Amino acid sequence: MLQGIVKKIADNKNNQSLSHQYRSRRFDLFKSLLKELPRPLRILDIGGTVEFWQAMNFQEPEVSITLLNLEDPQPLEAPYTAIKGDATDLSGMANGEYDIVFSNSVIEHLYTWQNQQQMAAEVLRVGQHHFIQTPNYWFPIEPHWVFPFFQYFPKAVRRLLTQYCSLGHIGRIKDAAAARNQVNEIRLLSKKEMQQLFPQSEIYAEKFLGFNKSYTAYSFTNQAHRSR
Repeated sequence: MLQGIVKKIADNKNNQSLSHQYRSRRFDLFKSLLKELPRPLRILDIGGTVEFWQAMNFQEPEVSITLLNLEDPQPLEAPYTAIKGDATDLSGMANGEYDIVFSNSVIEHLYTWQNQQQMAAEVLRVGQHHFIQTPNYWFPIEPHWVFPFFQYFPKAVRRLLTQYCSLGHIGRIKDAAAARNQVNEIRLLSKKEMQQLFPQSEIYAEKFLGFNKSYTAYSFTNQAHRSR
């Protein structure tokens, strides 16, 4: 029963889930901003997949998409290219190499605030524009474990829940070290922290039942913006 509820609310692969509907609405904002930019365009998607772009029905003949992940890349058909890399160190890329750096729910997976700062700095360096989304730390339902107030528990409690319960997208991780590593990996961000990471960006807030569910930092001009 619990897994059925999770699927209806938080399963991004389920087109009827609330999560997919919010993601689609956010992507509509992205596409509206994209219209203002001249073609051709190069997009770097940090942590992205072909399946995501296909699920969003994205079809732009003059847009190429490079998918950057930690795993060894597989050959892909145009307009997609896969490369191996670390979001905190894009030193192999030139300043402004990509027209847009896009990332969906990745920056919270970097373990530490320092790593998140490094990713943000690299995003701003290699991208002329950006669109970076992350869940809100203060939203009462933790989005990975899909459990109320999970992110506020001590790490030891979170590790035990991960080790002995099957929760959300994470499921049960029986090995204590692996469960601890999973807990340490996720560091949710607040709006204030997103503003610190992307000080000249607009901040788009998604709301659910009056709560801010996630934040997206975006900038599609060379001028400074005030966050809202």
